[in-house]
Amino acid sequence: MEVTVLNIQGKETGRKANLSDAVFGIEPNNHAVYLDVKRYLGNQRQGTHKAKERAEIAGSTRKIKKQKGTGTARAGSIKSPVFVGGGRIFGPRPKDYTTKLNKNVKRLARKSALSIKAKNNEIVVVEDFQFEAPKTKNFVEVLKALGLEDKKTLIVLGESNNNVYLSSRNLKRSKVVTNSELSTYNLLDNQALVLLEGAIEGIEANLSK
Repeated sequence: MEVTVLNIQGKETGRKANLSDAVFGIEPNNHAVYLDVKRYLGNQRQGTHKAKERAEIAGSTRKIKKQKGTGTARAGSIKSPVFVGGGRIFGPRPKDYTTKLNKNVKRLARKSALSIKAKNNEIVVVEDFQFEAPKTKNFVEVLKALGLEDKKTLIVLGESNNNVYLSSRNLKRSKVVTNSELSTYNLLDNQALVLLEGAIEGIEANLSK
């Protein structure tokens, strides 16, 4: 498929970018997308949640009342979970949430995500640009020229560009990554996917293997 290439003023350059149907035009595999997003979100979790159980509570282990004859339920130490300040029954323990996924499934998921964006006309191709110095104002002006200032955007660079990255860092609704840093989650977690011309070749090379 062909997409018109824009400049940072939002005007057409007269060139067309050819997006490979093998990457941007496949039938999306929703289950692969689900698995890769689940893997990504799970890998972000620290898994350090912990609650103290009965054996970990500081307190006396003496039996607080006799076993029979009180008319109430039998009870052991004050650390019992039925008392205020006691341990927690089956509380959360540290856990590793990271999961692995076959590289072919991850590749299929990313191609599916790109195909979904292409099908919904949410891909914008912009000629390569860079800033002389990090400046959020310049980045905002580019978004306004492209009509994306009110949308959540993901900008994909062909190679690392520190000035462009730093210029976007203060904006909550914009994120800048290189083509090698793309994930299925990031591809779908936006309203507009902005591809720089230099990023297209790298994306297709990474996903066509």
